[in-house]
Amino acid sequence: MSALIPFEKPAGLTGTASRRLTRSLSSLDAHTTLEIARIEAAADVQATRADAVTHVGKRAMRDVALLTQLEQQLALMVPLAASRLQAIGDITALSLAEVVNDTLRQVR
Repeated sequence: MSALIPFEKPAGLTGTASRRLTRSLSSLDAHTTLEIARIEAAADVQATRADAVTHVGKRAMRDVALLTQLEQQLALMVPLAASRLQAIGDITALSLAEVVNDTLRQVR
C-alpha cells in the first residue's frame, strides 16, 4: 500500500498552479517507483551472487569430505601409502578452496 495521501486541491489554487503541482507529484511518484525498482534489482543481483558462492562452497565441502573418507579408507588398506595419499588429498582440497575463492572473485 502506498504511503502517499491523495491530493486534495487547496482553496484558491489556480488551474495552472494545480496542473503544475499535479505534474510535480506525479514526477515524484515516478521517481520513487524507479528508485525502488533499482534497489530491488540490486538486491536480486547480490542474492544471486550469494547463491552462486554458497552453491560452489557446499559442493566443495562435500567433495572434500568424500575425498577425506576415500583417503582414509585407502590408507587403511595400504598403510605404507598413507603419507602419499595425504599429500594428494591436501593438494586436491587446496585446489577446491581455490575454486571457491575464484568463484567469489568472479561474482563480485
